[in-house]
Amino acid sequence: MERKKLYNAYEVHEGYYCFGCASANEYGLRCEFYEEGDYITCQWMPRPEFQGFFNVLHGGIQATLMDEIACWNVFAKVKSAGVTIEMNVKYRNTVYTDRGELLLRSKIVEQGSRLVKMHVELFNADGQLGSEADVVYRVFPEEVAAKRLGWTGIEAFYKENEER
Repeated sequence: MERKKLYNAYEVHEGYYCFGCASANEYGLRCEFYEEGDYITCQWMPRPEFQGFFNVLHGGIQATLMDEIACWNVFAKVKSAGVTIEMNVKYRNTVYTDRGELLLRSKIVEQGSRLVKMHVELFNADGQLGSEADVVYRVFPEEVAAKRLGWTGIEAFYKENEER
């Protein structure tokens, strides 16, 4: 299965400091995303400052990671932007900050004209499911997404791949 890196098209905007994905936000998660078949994936190395209990990834950070990858799923698969309107998180097992890189993956499970439902999973470095979420997004038409959210079009998210 082909794995394509998604370019963060929003980073061309001055003042862009998304907590989830802006590489310039030194306090943020700085996630990078890939398209792999039906999934959007992210491999992410937790840092100690994101722990709740000792060496345990804070539950709010887990939820933020899952919300962020759902957003990128909308970018890549729906080819527009939108906002989270519902998220149901289930914490299954301890997610560790000191045992290696975590894996997230998101897949669309239902898509209507305005709503998209996704299932997101977060795995420990050993492959054990740590948490999962069902996320619902309200998706805007491209012209509304451009006006409200700075949507630049799907082509900008694959720019880096075309230059190689």
